[in-house]
Amino acid sequence: MALLRESAHCLLLVTSSRLSDRLSSSRRRAEPAKRWVRVALAALATVGAIDTGSITLKRWGWLGALTCPGGAEGCDKVLNSAWGTLFGQPLSLFGFLAYLAVVLMALLPLVLRGDLRTRLGALSWWGLLLTSTGMAVFSLLLMGVMVLKIQAFCFFCVLSALLSVALLVLSLIGGDWGDRGQLLFRTILVALVVGLVGLGWAAAVDRPEVVTARGVPPAVLSASTPETLALAEHLTSSGAVMYSAYWCPHCHEQKELFGKEATAKLKVIECAPDGRNSQKALCDSKGVEGFPTWEINGKLDAGVKPLAKLAELSGYRG
Repeated sequence: MALLRESAHCLLLVTSSRLSDRLSSSRRRAEPAKRWVRVALAALATVGAIDTGSITLKRWGWLGALTCPGGAEGCDKVLNSAWGTLFGQPLSLFGFLAYLAVVLMALLPLVLRGDLRTRLGALSWWGLLLTSTGMAVFSLLLMGVMVLKIQAFCFFCVLSALLSVALLVLSLIGGDWGDRGQLLFRTILVALVVGLVGLGWAAAVDRPEVVTARGVPPAVLSASTPETLALAEHLTSSGAVMYSAYWCPHCHEQKELFGKEATAKLKVIECAPDGRNSQKALCDSKGVEGFPTWEINGKLDAGVKPLAKLAELSGYRG
């Protein structure tokens, strides 16, 4: 009887070992098959990181004007809108960080070895799925804002949305989702949380139009000082020009630095085609692609400039 029990125990151990070997072998075969998914995820996320990183650097003033397919005016209108900033930073910065996280989660399990690779591999698929779900939902929300509220087209924004959806699809394909119920629950939960938070944020920053009429920029409210008046007069007398668009919040910010009276002395060119006294043809001939853009001593310089910087560029010594 004891011999029979011992034989059964040995048989159970051998069967268990063979089953374990088969499962391990199956996982080893499955991992190379999914390698292409990880590589594709990393490649698409890299494109997204370049896309959002370029926008961020431009908004920080570290990069010159970007060529936007479909028209620079639409891109500038979308990126400079109230929805283009979060916590005082360009919204594209947070997109860049999300794409960077996807790159790391996709590639790390390919370069690691041993048990760490196995454990991280399973966790990374969940991370990729939930991150890409949040990115896709938020990107689609931004597409709705772009179409319904801003009413402009931005190629970079559409590209980011398409990349986010593609990352979600690839994450669903690549993961080993044994428990479909858990997969559905977590995905829907993340989508609902991101969607609700995103809708709340979009509604919170939805400010009413500050322009007094169609094509007319908002009024400058700050008062000028003798120093800003003198600088404005110098800029105009030296031939400096500010290329602007009536809907551009950064253009208004630049004018507020000068104040109401000094702004009236500046030479401001309206570039929006539907703006009052529009000189879009002149703006196009100058190659203006972002607002505000200053032309000082024959050179174009985009972005809001501190008054001290404008004085330096124009050679003002007042």
